[in-house]
Amino acid sequence: MREHEQCDPDFQKYQQGVVSNDNSEKGKQLNRQALGQRLVRGISLISVLAIVSLTGSVAAGTAKKHMIAAANPLAAKAGLEILRAGGSAVDAAITTQLVLTLVEPQSSGIGGGAFMLHFDASSKTTVAFDGRETAPAAATEKLFLKPDGERMKFFAAVVGGRAVGVPGVPRLMELAHKKYGKLPWKDLFAPAIDLARKGFAISPRLHALLKRDKHLPTQTAARAYFYDENGAPLPEGHVLRNLPLAETLQKMAEGGADAFYTGDIADNIISSVNEHSNPGGLTAADMKSYVAKARVPVCNPYRQWRVCGMPPPTSGGLTTLQILALLENQDLAKIAPGSVDAVHLISEASRMAYADRGKFMADADFVPVPVKGLLDPDYIRARAALIKQGQTMGKATPGDVPGRQGNLVTGDTAELPSTTHFSIIDDDGNVVSMTSSVENAFGSRLMVGGFILNNQLTDFSFSPIRDGDLVANRVQAGKRPRSSMSPMLVFKGRQPGGDFLLAAGSPGGSRIIAYVTKTLIAMLDWNMSPQKAVALPHHVNRNGSIDLESETPLAALVSDLEGRGHKVKVRGLNSGLHVVARTANGLEGGADPRREGVVLGD
Repeated sequence: MREHEQCDPDFQKYQQGVVSNDNSEKGKQLNRQALGQRLVRGISLISVLAIVSLTGSVAAGTAKKHMIAAANPLAAKAGLEILRAGGSAVDAAITTQLVLTLVEPQSSGIGGGAFMLHFDASSKTTVAFDGRETAPAAATEKLFLKPDGERMKFFAAVVGGRAVGVPGVPRLMELAHKKYGKLPWKDLFAPAIDLARKGFAISPRLHALLKRDKHLPTQTAARAYFYDENGAPLPEGHVLRNLPLAETLQKMAEGGADAFYTGDIADNIISSVNEHSNPGGLTAADMKSYVAKARVPVCNPYRQWRVCGMPPPTSGGLTTLQILALLENQDLAKIAPGSVDAVHLISEASRMAYADRGKFMADADFVPVPVKGLLDPDYIRARAALIKQGQTMGKATPGDVPGRQGNLVTGDTAELPSTTHFSIIDDDGNVVSMTSSVENAFGSRLMVGGFILNNQLTDFSFSPIRDGDLVANRVQAGKRPRSSMSPMLVFKGRQPGGDFLLAAGSPGGSRIIAYVTKTLIAMLDWNMSPQKAVALPHHVNRNGSIDLESETPLAALVSDLEGRGHKVKVRGLNSGLHVVARTANGLEGGADPRREGVVLGD
């Protein structure tokens, strides 16, 4: 599985100039013709020192032609080179995701799922691509219940095959590429294949997660790849090669997504899942029948803008839009960012939106989610009236949503923060906002063909029934578990057809919604730059206590917030926001300083 060595000076040199910066039509044509060969030569190794250099000098936050903001410098660089070669935003997204599979395996990859929002600049239309994992046909409501009917402990469910859903990323990439790709499918795989063969330097974040994870070294394939002979995690800067992944990607480059869902790759996934001591019930039919879906985004006006997000099965789009709608009658522009008033108001709106999320939101192909009702102006107006400046409402209850059906109830979903997000705009003004995940850090801990398999089925409620009523987000065969992933797009004007303004998203489990909402408010209401907006300290309320980001000025608000009746916790809030925006001066981006991401563009 693993080939590795300690970095030497040769590995500390970053090879640039993969393709020409000539963006004329002739230049783009030449770049496209040579892309496969030139990317193979150009995208090579990067050391820890090179990451620092890239972050400090190349990752400027402004550009004129195209831009990418992503969680790893190698992935961002690979995506940038695709853009320089005349590739579309979707082309760059595919290459970025493939490289992230290799260099950020804890967060996302071809063994996981994703949501993508795509804006077509020529038609001014937006499509939502759903690559969320699905439960196998054999999955039942009792998947995470012990024989006595009690729910399993979280990690007892996570580690192994039980929680592995049918991966969706390969089909999502294929679907988006057929619609919006410009460069040949095969060429988009060249950077990741070459990097997997030559190796990459383990980043500080990857090393820290390897060191902390108790479950990963218990799995044979992962232990052989990520740890030394004594079971110690490989150190920062260690050059790690992944020949099995190179082989997997080569098969997909030549055979399309079918090569992933049928044949040897699928067979190895199935056997790994089903033969584990904590087995799943994945079949060849489950793999072969997986379908990525093009859906209609959920959109809603906010002040003079139109904000769009993913529809269910993710709750991210709807919940973010609800929070913004509940705050629209508040003059946030006159309230200082990070003030007790700002934190209080956003928290109160969040309480109600998260309450509605828990009860009503799940896979709309299985559950009647009242999408229109949750954003109904009269409903929003009535809920917003419950917000009082001087005192918290405390625990919010779900509202009487118009159009609701049945008596579905809130479940006991545990959603942990390990995901990635990238935002891209190409030469033609097309935009991708994509959030991708394997769920928990390193997913199920199962490694097959050089990539990590997800544990996304634990995003379902473990308990299917509460107080005699069905849980909306219960396990069902073929169902997609609820997510909080929140790729968002914002446009000028309140009506459809407006010009693109910004793309945003973040990892962070169920806190994603709060991270993204804060960033949108910072840019729209407080007129912050993308970089200042993503760096702004976090405060999160998921209908409980307010979490304030530690080691920031927000920690000083504890007593004032407690005086308004809030329960408050100060803790680390490790987002990974990545934003691109169109401004009067061109393109501008922001990369979360809490992670290793960068913004690159020309």
